[in-house]
Amino acid sequence: MTTADAGSPDLDGAPLFLLDELPDTDELVVADAEGRHAVDVLRLEPGERVRVGNGRGAVAEGEVVSADAAGLRVRVAARLEVPAPQPEFVLVQALPKGDRGPLAVDLATELGVDRIVPWTASRSVTRWRDDRVEKGLAKWRAAARAATKQARRPRLPEVTGPMTTRQVCGVLGDADLALVLHEQARRPLAGIDVPGSGTVVVVVGPEGGLTDGEMLAFRAAGAQAVRLGSEVLRTSTAGAAALAALSVRSRWT
Repeated sequence: MTTADAGSPDLDGAPLFLLDELPDTDELVVADAEGRHAVDVLRLEPGERVRVGNGRGAVAEGEVVSADAAGLRVRVAARLEVPAPQPEFVLVQALPKGDRGPLAVDLATELGVDRIVPWTASRSVTRWRDDRVEKGLAKWRAAARAATKQARRPRLPEVTGPMTTRQVCGVLGDADLALVLHEQARRPLAGIDVPGSGTVVVVVGPEGGLTDGEMLAFRAAGAQAVRLGSEVLRTSTAGAAALAALSVRSRWT
């Protein structure tokens, strides 16, 4: 198997399909919802080029052999193993209200996040009670999967279980760079030195903002407060904006 650069393969914009497992066979079958999308929505036809991946860096490049009610049958031409990009980006996202959670996940995935941590902040309007955790996670993970295919990413970001503030502090303590977005911070994100490897964690608070206690806890864990600019962004978009700013100074150089 060929090892590719983290930004490869391009395949001239060929669509990407995800399978839980990627069999080592000459032909692959993309069935069920993925297959129906390929046939009914994308209307792929024999001869078109596609990619099929497992969401963990393994990618098969190939050509459509058939596209019908049984799904998509793809003849494999080459296989690649795409390494994880560096540095690793982790987004700690406070639970937003309504559909803004999946939106935040969608945008962050398109901007290259590697791990998303749902955080139950003190001022979060939304609360995932015990009977709602699995439903909430299912929505976030579905958004991550759809955005991965949209962005043609070879790696699907992990969406962890919801964490408390104390658990988030543990994530921050293990990071090589830990940042908390705060509109009153004096230091701009643009002035931060971004490591070329390791783990970079960004914390985004809820609609009601961070409490003094949360900020104290995060600082004690090694995080520093930064601001994006003079504008105050929604919690659903702030994470994506921060990831883009970090990528300009690390992955996109």
